[in-house]
Amino acid sequence: MPEPQQPEGAIAGTGMGGAMDLAVSEATTLEGGRPDGSGPSGKPRSLWSDAWRDLRRNPVFIISGLVILFLVVISLWPSLIASGNPLKCDLSKAQEGSQPGHPFGFDGQGCDVYTRTVYGARTSVTVGVCATLGVALLGSVLGGLAGFFGGFWDSLLSRLTDIFFAIPVVLGGLVLLSVVTSSTVWPVIGFMVLLGWPQISRIARGSVITAKQNDYVQAARALGASNSRLLLRHITPNAVAPVIVVATIALGTYISLEATLSYLGVGLKPPTVSWGIDISAASAYIRNAPHMLLWPAGALAITVLAFIMLGDAVRDALDPKLR
Repeated sequence: MPEPQQPEGAIAGTGMGGAMDLAVSEATTLEGGRPDGSGPSGKPRSLWSDAWRDLRRNPVFIISGLVILFLVVISLWPSLIASGNPLKCDLSKAQEGSQPGHPFGFDGQGCDVYTRTVYGARTSVTVGVCATLGVALLGSVLGGLAGFFGGFWDSLLSRLTDIFFAIPVVLGGLVLLSVVTSSTVWPVIGFMVLLGWPQISRIARGSVITAKQNDYVQAARALGASNSRLLLRHITPNAVAPVIVVATIALGTYISLEATLSYLGVGLKPPTVSWGIDISAASAYIRNAPHMLLWPAGALAITVLAFIMLGDAVRDALDPKLR
């Protein structure tokens, strides 16, 4: 009785939106052998699953993630750890040090430094997150479309980004924000998006140019896939990793930039509670009452460092060359 014939090949997903033919022995290895590089079911792991596995084992990611989680929680619900009013001041206690119920002392106006430091996290995190989302969205769309279509639009975007790169950020803030009278965070966020998108745009453009040259994109194009399908289904998932890394690191930079502009008097304005405003007000009393400067400056430094550490961890996890 003749033996049943085995199929000559099998098809396995590449993990990048495409597929490849495998011999029977190779397909069996992937499904049942669970070699290095395969998941619990024996299927090849994607870049994102590998990155998440590496992040969970990275102490830098764990520490920075816990710090950022704490900052997000107190930004949403500052009253959990600070029951006072950041705008309530008592001039009779101006520049006094630590007291029961006021561990950070008082500032030059008699306001509780601890309460203002806690409430200042809300402003900094809001500005950083909103500015990063705006920059990432605008830069990714413009850079991705220019890299995909090329030609005139690519040349136009390149010249436009050169113009924006020539504008010093702090000097641009002094000029543009000096005429703004609003005390809300939106003018500062808009300024950061206006001058921050060219960097993300160039990263996205380069990633899309690299991704669209891959074989699976060329195969999808040959099969008649539309431009929108190529961009959304095949190119974007494989080109977004560098954008995420740069945006994560830039988030800490935007928080620091907001504090710098507020310190110079052109960013956020009172009665908004901001670390930059408090640092600016405390700089005149640094010799007599250094605690006024120490706590908001320390909170700012820890926040920026946490986001930079998070960005470094994400970069190490998403960059195949660092594995």
